[in-house]
Amino acid sequence: MYGNTYLETVEKTLHHAWETQKETILAVAEKLAATVREGHNVFVFGCSHAGILAEEVFYRTGGLAIINPILFPGFMLNTRPVTMTSKLERLPGLGKIILEENHVGCGDFLLLHSVSGRNTVPVEMATEARAAGVYTACITSLAYSGAVSSRHPSGKRLFEVCDAVIDNCGIVGDAAVRLPGLPEAIGPTSTAVGAALINALVIEAVEQLLSDGTLPPVFMSANLDGGDRHNREMFEKFGDHIFYQ
Repeated sequence: MYGNTYLETVEKTLHHAWETQKETILAVAEKLAATVREGHNVFVFGCSHAGILAEEVFYRTGGLAIINPILFPGFMLNTRPVTMTSKLERLPGLGKIILEENHVGCGDFLLLHSVSGRNTVPVEMATEARAAGVYTACITSLAYSGAVSSRHPSGKRLFEVCDAVIDNCGIVGDAAVRLPGLPEAIGPTSTAVGAALINALVIEAVEQLLSDGTLPPVFMSANLDGGDRHNREMFEKFGDHIFYQ
């Protein structure tokens, strides 16, 4: 019953992450709420599987309409050969180009997800964005990052270059279950834990917006009656801050 072992591991990891990272998540949520309140833009980025979190929170039932994913084609899992994603995320200069082409600018909010935090593109994006006056936060594994060297020319890892760091409390290598007779670990926890943490962050930001009288743009399910009309209204009202239409 190693499936049960995995589920228990995810549950324990998530609980530990929330208990230890709660204050940081609340602080990042406050910055996210301020970004929305002040009329700036919100972006989320990750390479390969880390990019799943960017897909999780945009154009999403119950999600903030103005969260913009940065979905660079070479980092998506439908890239062929898929091994090219691993090569591209190590390429110096690409992160800066991605930022420029997505018009990320001063006063904006950028959340990056990288489990190891070692690869060049997310480190470069955080460094360049922060220098341009963008608030940068990341979700990463501090244990994993602490066990590997950086691939960025500066020698720094993602947690060393962001304004705020949320630790997903995952283990080195991410995969968390050992089966007898199998030399490799199995069952990564970062996606399940990360998805829960990023949704908690958005909820906290929405709560803060409501507390000061700001009604945030939140999508309904398009499969509920009235959902299409509601979502069209969100696009029309907040279109200046939505870049994925």
